[in-house]
Amino acid sequence: MDFRALPSGDYTLSNLKTPACLTGQDGDLIPLTLHVSGGQIAATASGPEPGPVIDMGGAIALPCFTDMHTHLDKGHIWPRAANPDGTFMGALTTVGADRAANWQAEDVRRRMDFSLRCAFAHGTSAIRTHLDSIAPQDAISFPVFAELRETWAGRIDLQAACLVGIEGVDDTGPYRRTADIVADHGGVLGCVTYPMPDLKDRLLAFFRLAEARGLHTDIHVDETGDPSVATLRVIAETVLETGFSLPLTVGHCCSLAVQDEAEWAPTLDLVARAGINVVSLPMCNMYLQDRMPGRTPRWRGVTLVHEMRARGINVSFASDNTRDPFYAYGDMDMVEVMREATRIAHLDHSAADWPRAFFHNPAAACGFAQTTLAHGQPADLVICKARSWTELFSRPQSDRIVIRNGRAIDRTLPDYAELDDLMS
Repeated sequence: MDFRALPSGDYTLSNLKTPACLTGQDGDLIPLTLHVSGGQIAATASGPEPGPVIDMGGAIALPCFTDMHTHLDKGHIWPRAANPDGTFMGALTTVGADRAANWQAEDVRRRMDFSLRCAFAHGTSAIRTHLDSIAPQDAISFPVFAELRETWAGRIDLQAACLVGIEGVDDTGPYRRTADIVADHGGVLGCVTYPMPDLKDRLLAFFRLAEARGLHTDIHVDETGDPSVATLRVIAETVLETGFSLPLTVGHCCSLAVQDEAEWAPTLDLVARAGINVVSLPMCNMYLQDRMPGRTPRWRGVTLVHEMRARGINVSFASDNTRDPFYAYGDMDMVEVMREATRIAHLDHSAADWPRAFFHNPAAACGFAQTTLAHGQPADLVICKARSWTELFSRPQSDRIVIRNGRAIDRTLPDYAELDDLMS
């Protein structure tokens, strides 16, 4: 149950706090009063405060979240497709087998909708998902995604990126058909890169296909603890050489964290020059990276977010996988992502503007509308009873209030038993 009931009409919320950086100011948590009228955040300079005034006791108010890297099509298959050993290869082979056996339209639709209901209840208003797109899956999953995007319009804004290994990227082969499906459904062109002899040629084909169709791009990059894997540098060099100017996001980039500075520093300089967005996925990377039987992991799996920020690179954090072989846990809860990213990547005792990495930065990278607490904007926000960062990150905030268009929503989460018939 929410920690405080709100009226159904107009109201004023006093004695709130919010991160200063989310209002364009300097500092940490600052005082805030919110006036909600007609479903919007209202100014009161020309009139009285709307409705009853409710003392929120110093609670923290945030805009609704943008979760810019997810895998809704994989979500919740763990009960029928568990990772046998917790490794990346275990995840890859298990998902491949489950996809071939089970990913028909209704199976994908129901699991994706389940995840969207979770995200909505937790306070997310925009999501980009990657969709496995090796034919014929591209022709199955993208139409399902389009249906859900229409069904969820007004609650969660949705984008989809295709996901294919770089070895399948060719502007004269089957990937061209996938790019057309992506374009027909207003999607994002994506792939996964890893070292191969003709990587540069494959990237050139990828960018040509995107440019010809005017598509944003999103690439899974260097999701490994092998320091010799450095495809991010090739991507940045290719962007600079070709002048590719459409928005590009790269995710993971784990190997940077185990490279010598002589390798990672010039790579990040190129990424900054190329204007590439980066999204870090700390929970999934902690789960998969450096996992060996009987051995304690030696590193956290996350990329060099502080070094990126210092170079002006747009850095975000996101959920990634949910209850599938790539990550056995998660619930599409960006408060959890924010809490774990702060702990794992040491965002505390750092720059005060890190909260932007869960709101403004991902929205800018994807082209979603910014969710803000500014006057005239929809009253879409998440209010947590916590009065400080240490209170916020010490508990899951399960009694948070989620407000959409000025009204507190029902935050009841769907029951896992709904999917039992899909798991047999």
